[in-house]
Amino acid sequence: MRAIAACTLAIAALSACGSESTSTALPPPPPAPPAVQQGSWQPAWSDEFDAATLDTARWNALEDCWGGGNEERQCYTARPENIGIENGLLVITAREEDFTGPAWPASFGPAGVDTSERATKPFTSGKLTTQGIASWTYGRFEMRARLPQGQGVWPAFWMLPEDSAYGSWAASGEIDILEAVNLGVECGTCEPGGENSILGTLHFGGQWPDNKYHSTEVSMPQVLDDEFHTYGVIWEQGRFTWTFDGQAFATAQASDWFTTATSDPNAPFDRPFHLIMNLAIGGRLPEDRALGGVASEGFPKRMEIDWVRVWKCDADAATGQGCSGN
Repeated sequence: MRAIAACTLAIAALSACGSESTSTALPPPPPAPPAVQQGSWQPAWSDEFDAATLDTARWNALEDCWGGGNEERQCYTARPENIGIENGLLVITAREEDFTGPAWPASFGPAGVDTSERATKPFTSGKLTTQGIASWTYGRFEMRARLPQGQGVWPAFWMLPEDSAYGSWAASGEIDILEAVNLGVECGTCEPGGENSILGTLHFGGQWPDNKYHSTEVSMPQVLDDEFHTYGVIWEQGRFTWTFDGQAFATAQASDWFTTATSDPNAPFDRPFHLIMNLAIGGRLPEDRALGGVASEGFPKRMEIDWVRVWKCDADAATGQGCSGN
């Protein structure tokens, strides 16, 4: 979903959410998990959001008005107005308000730009990462959350490489566990009842603009019921399985991805990745769909997260295999 030519390193490190385009047909049923399960999932990391404030030993709260390389319309801030804990929930709140902040994320600035540059955007929101704190190669990753609705709203739960061992985006990969855009929006080409799709996507291939992706989009009307649901991915050597409330809805095999940096069939998804959660407003993916643009109705928008959990498979730590379906 990222396409700024100047942001070569930038795009690898801190872009927002996931895919440039998606399939609209329902995918075939995923292959059955292996018949023999040798191991079980063991808790490796979690945040239940039971503390009074955000645990900064687990999360970084980013601050920038970059737009993620997707022309998103928000400034991310660490203010309690945008990121807070309420009754055991992490709440990321997007607000319609003019805000001026850093034009570029603190960790990079494309060659030739002034890293002290400021930018003003018409919305604010929140973005959290575990970069530099916690990262994993293989495992089971889940978030229980309630997603906001409306034209231009773009919640996401995803992963980027801890270090860009194979080069800048997307040669080192990106794992989009969940993306949803414009939920509940009625339009002539949307699903009955309004847009209700969720997406699971991998980005890989060469460095931009030679990036490729593998994406599955499915209609999931349950996301409009104003309830909490669990969004996840099981990542094993050579295989991804995306889940909704514990049920598989998409898979990808090693034959579905590659990196131009090496012929290793598992690369780039054989290195540590960190977690990211954010609520973007606007950008090419939501604004090119449904009614277009960003509707001002219903702000502030809230992405409410009950917990985030990571498990490791105890059957084979080197491959993460042997626990699928448990």
